[in-house]
Amino acid sequence: MTALATLRIARPAVAAFAAMGVLWGSFAADLPDIKTMLDIDESHLGALMFMTPIAAVCAMLVAPRLGVAFGRRAMLISCLLMCVAFTLPGQFSHLMLFPLAMMACGAGTGLTDVLMNARVATLETQSGRPLMNLCHAAYSFGYAGGAIATGVLRSAGWSPAWVLCSMAAMAGLIALAAYEKDGRIEGLARPKGKGAAHLGLVPVIGGAMVLIAFLTENAAENWSALHIEKNLGGSPSDGAMGPAVMAITMGVARLFGQGLASRIPAVWLLTGGAVIAAVGALAAALAVTPAMAYAGFIVMGIGSSVIAPTVFSLVGQLSDPAARARAVARATLIGYFGYFFGPPAIGFIAGHFGLRFAFVCAAVMLAGIPVLARVLLRR
Repeated sequence: MTALATLRIARPAVAAFAAMGVLWGSFAADLPDIKTMLDIDESHLGALMFMTPIAAVCAMLVAPRLGVAFGRRAMLISCLLMCVAFTLPGQFSHLMLFPLAMMACGAGTGLTDVLMNARVATLETQSGRPLMNLCHAAYSFGYAGGAIATGVLRSAGWSPAWVLCSMAAMAGLIALAAYEKDGRIEGLARPKGKGAAHLGLVPVIGGAMVLIAFLTENAAENWSALHIEKNLGGSPSDGAMGPAVMAITMGVARLFGQGLASRIPAVWLLTGGAVIAAVGALAAALAVTPAMAYAGFIVMGIGSSVIAPTVFSLVGQLSDPAARARAVARATLIGYFGYFFGPPAIGFIAGHFGLRFAFVCAAVMLAGIPVLARVLLRR
């Protein structure tokens, strides 16, 4: 099957992943201006962002039911709701209202993430092709595009309100490509009968690996701009290039990972990715110039790129076919604790010990990936 044919099969999910990437890339690159708008330090900003994971987790818990209720347009509807939510953070500079805006962003992202990963698992089963790396690559490229565009708008003097609204509109246009005649996600409904809904430990172990990967990956993406501007003396354009460089690297690496997934044993792919990502995180922590930080983020992106897609595919392969979508949804729920709690946790650490120490902590966490990978495959 050609690359074009593979892309055609994955097109709806690719659009959803890309739209989410644009939104979070823009938010990460605009974070220094958002911090200035709110007039708070990193620790307080991290505390305000804790409302995001709370809303995201609640949305993920009800995502399977909402997916069934939305029917064949479930993924498209969730994408558009997410885009609307991301217009809000730039509108609310009051410290009491900003967390509510972040809750809307978290809810939209949590709902979309569960549905689009479950949809990819369904598409993989129907086509017999690994598609997860390709879809996650679309997120990375979207993230890079959103970050770079935001850097340009920030340099032109645009406020967070105008920046985030503009990027949300762009993401909405991309999300329209997620339309498909029948996008139902099989296996979301909870089966009846004693023990029928039990998913076992596969999604739990897989979710723990995704949690570590997303915690380190998203924390680096969200705080890299601030690290470059505050600690290394970079300009707003320099800061925006931090998350952009890492995201571009991850996108390219995931395209290569699409081919490696069928050639290299999963345990070695996960182990190698974790080691490389840890080295990159340490390099970013020790950087003294923006260029050195970029190099660290590039290495970190190469390693991180293959971890989450490989784990999601494994969870889908190792789960009961009748419960595949729910198993992927469960792993997504657990894993995205790291995605959402990562930035505020890193912000808390940075507020007390500095961003350099926070990146060192990220490197240490990655050591758990090889251990959990071997436990998962034994299951």
